[in-house]
Amino acid sequence: LSSTIFILSPLLLSILIQPAVSYQKLVDKKNPSLSLSFKPHQSQRREFFGVASIFAGILLKSSAVAAAPPEIFTTDKGVKYAVLNSSGKKNRPYPGDIVAVEYTGYLTNGQIFDATHATGKSNMLVWILGNTGTVIPGLDDIVSQMSPGDKVQAIIPPELAFGDKGVCFEGEGDGDCLIKPGSTLVYDVLLKRTSIAPP
Repeated sequence: LSSTIFILSPLLLSILIQPAVSYQKLVDKKNPSLSLSFKPHQSQRREFFGVASIFAGILLKSSAVAAAPPEIFTTDKGVKYAVLNSSGKKNRPYPGDIVAVEYTGYLTNGQIFDATHATGKSNMLVWILGNTGTVIPGLDDIVSQMSPGDKVQAIIPPELAFGDKGVCFEGEGDGDCLIKPGSTLVYDVLLKRTSIAPP
């Protein structure tokens, strides 16, 4: 599309710098019936400038370069994540600190399997960072990389999520699992606050 703009821009410019009469003749050649709706010289020229500027604006907007994709980071344990919003703070929590997050968990097909704003849930998930077994290892790992106010999207591999067990209904087959064995998960995580655990 950018090459199209390069071709059309000189054409628009050449029309704009010509007298209004020249443009009237051009319209006559293309469609004689249109010439009946045009006003004399000055008004006609102002009208054409308005139409041309709108046309040029549409072309420029449609050629806008897409925003660059966010930078992807990888933790030492293998969780890949992108920062959606940075608070600018540098006070990451330490193991043993109390952390409170809001999150939405997705399967790789986009289906939500859990969220702090789901029916029957409180607004935040609270746990002691590094306390094994409280949350999946990948969620604990990614929160250790965040500061309060940061929001990230994390891709958590199966070995740092629910592994080969998944989350299945007891006694049911693989088809009746909320999270199938070996699933990679995606989490949107907002770290709301941290605090030092009481002694």
